[in-house]
Amino acid sequence: MIRAVIFDFDGVLVESVDTKTKAYASLFAGEGEEVVSKVVAYHLEHGGVSRFEKFKFIYHEILQRPLSEEKFVALCEDFSRRVVDEVVNARWVDGAREFLENKKNTYQFFVVSGTPDEELRAIIERRGMESSFVAVFGSPKTKDVLLNELMALYGFKCNELIFVGDATTDLQAAKSTGIRFIWRRISPETPPMINFEGPTVSNLTQLEDCLEKVVS
Repeated sequence: MIRAVIFDFDGVLVESVDTKTKAYASLFAGEGEEVVSKVVAYHLEHGGVSRFEKFKFIYHEILQRPLSEEKFVALCEDFSRRVVDEVVNARWVDGAREFLENKKNTYQFFVVSGTPDEELRAIIERRGMESSFVAVFGSPKTKDVLLNELMALYGFKCNELIFVGDATTDLQAAKSTGIRFIWRRISPETPPMINFEGPTVSNLTQLEDCLEKVVS
């Protein structure tokens, strides 16, 4: 029996993926178009990875420059300033708000996201969403670690949980913890996930039916 549904945040509950893509592009605009193109491509290919890891990769592998602690902190703060208000005001994924409201007595709800923990909690509070969730978990811990912590803290077995995500990192975290996964495929143009043939939804208006099929 499914007791709880775990959601990624950006691109699953809130249509905020483009906001963060634009933020990466603007942060590195001074490095030239080729660098921006590589940064955006890396970001999109690694959805769900925390910005902490992305900035380290961008500097070490794309810019091939050392990243000082001072610069790293400044990047994180600048990124947060660019995105928080827009994410707070971003529209819900179709069906997300209704699902949380209509199924609150059927399932417990959690968020596991690559967004920094403190920032994630502040966004959820500002959006008035906090009452929907038992708990919210963000980076810097990876999603597999967070999922394991969630199960330990709340006494869940992996077969009592469903993780709804939109990125390969979400799928990998679900697989590593034995939790069943539902993919929110943002658009028909989104490339298929490698080695994934499981349930897929285009938005959360379809989630209730998808869950019924998964547990039947």
